[in-house]
Amino acid sequence: MKHIHQNQEFRFNEVLFEHRNKEYGAYVLRNESDKILTKALFVGISLLAAMSITPLIINAFKADPVHVPVDDPPVVIELHKVDRPDTPPVKVEPVKPVSPPNIKQYNSTVVEPKKDAIEPIKVEKPADATPGLIDNLKGEPIKNDTYTPPVIIIGNGTTPVKDLVIEPKKEDPNKIVDAKDLGKEAIFDGGIDSFRNKVMNNFDGSGFDSGDVMKTTITFIVEKDGTISGIKANGNDADFNNEAIRTIKSIRGKWAPAKNKQGEIVRSYFKFPISMKFDN
Repeated sequence: MKHIHQNQEFRFNEVLFEHRNKEYGAYVLRNESDKILTKALFVGISLLAAMSITPLIINAFKADPVHVPVDDPPVVIELHKVDRPDTPPVKVEPVKPVSPPNIKQYNSTVVEPKKDAIEPIKVEKPADATPGLIDNLKGEPIKNDTYTPPVIIIGNGTTPVKDLVIEPKKEDPNKIVDAKDLGKEAIFDGGIDSFRNKVMNNFDGSGFDSGDVMKTTITFIVEKDGTISGIKANGNDADFNNEAIRTIKSIRGKWAPAKNKQGEIVRSYFKFPISMKFDN
């Protein structure tokens, strides 16, 4: 049957290329088309088989070597007892509270001014007491620091050396002494209560209609002659601060200046808190 088909195709090619140049490539290609198709089929099958086998070959070369476990002999570790001296455990003693020193002092805190303030009991302040936060007039008086450093004499043993004279340290006369170095604080003529009442009576609250409590702290310097200077206020409301400064300046009266621990008159700071509430 195949030969008949080939003969028919051959005859068709002969009729188609009659009176034509049979040496032309088309005539040869049509006669050899079956051979070309057969070769192409085998080449395609070969390429497909090669593509399928190549990954298997690559994996075979990359396979990890097989390790055969070897039974090693067990390792024996010998334990030795360590001799330690029998020492008793250290006993930790708890820290004992230390009581504050029993120093003679008087309460120097400034009472906050109030409308319904109660007059405190006046306590006579001993000269040997120091200002503090509580009244403790039965404590031990503070001893003044009388330590004098030793005099070092340098010489060669043959030439007499003059005695070294140590001049006392001169303090600045305009220095403002801190409260911790004071032996006696400055006080208004008539007492702090008199000063507080003058502040409340002279304070002009007509310009304030806030229902909240307004606060400020006045700070000034008490000079050696009993006058005051450097008045400042550190409250949050500027108008309230200005009125407080004006009120302090308007108060008539002198102050008894402060004294240091040696009894000398010195300049000192004084703080005076002001707290007021104005009705709407």
